[in-house]
Amino acid sequence: MKIFLIYILSGIQNNIIKTRRTMSEPQVEAPNFINPSVPEPTLRRLPGYLCYFQSLQQNHLKYISSSVIAHAFKIDPTLVTKDLSYTGVKGRTKVGYSLETLIEAIVQFLKFNQQENAFLFGVGNLGKALLQYDGLRQHGIKIVACFDIHPKVINTTVAGLKVYPLQEFRDLSRKIPARLGVITTPDNKAQETADLLVAWGMKAIWNFTPQSIKVPEKIVVVNTNIYADLAVILHRLKQS
Repeated sequence: MKIFLIYILSGIQNNIIKTRRTMSEPQVEAPNFINPSVPEPTLRRLPGYLCYFQSLQQNHLKYISSSVIAHAFKIDPTLVTKDLSYTGVKGRTKVGYSLETLIEAIVQFLKFNQQENAFLFGVGNLGKALLQYDGLRQHGIKIVACFDIHPKVINTTVAGLKVYPLQEFRDLSRKIPARLGVITTPDNKAQETADLLVAWGMKAIWNFTPQSIKVPEKIVVVNTNIYADLAVILHRLKQS
């Protein structure tokens, strides 16, 4: 679940943020923008690599070869080399890759070192869980305000954030800049909420409802359907 959320976060940030800092590490020749031709499977694997490299670094390992990485992920070494090449990292013959360089490069490539403010809409059980999840901020997403329409929820506090009535979103967005809207509303409110976000200037939407939302092409949308993943798990359990 952690790696899946990291992948989603990187996808959002790679689409929103267009500029990045140049790394000081000489082995890394990082591009000044995210290459739109980066394959989605590569973006899915990079967060997994990052978690793996960080765990190895904690065990005081300094270098790793593409063949060792490939063995850990059960893929071909040439695929590992190609994946890592998108980050600008180059390995050294008979030495391999510097773990420190790999971690720094992937973090920069996935934009985890750059903070993106977000507003959350719908403070039910799922919304509260996301507000309380520290991993979002650790990977570049900071929820700066949350909104709901239910009187019992409005003006309460969750994870240190006051829950505002939806009507205050427009005024608050002028005071606190944010380009990402997180939708955790009931399914039947998803499209209505998305319409408001687009009308009020949001550039990206992270939709946690199973409802398919329609937005202009210029708006970045990432759908996270927990029920779809649950269906896969249950089906495979029944087949095992």
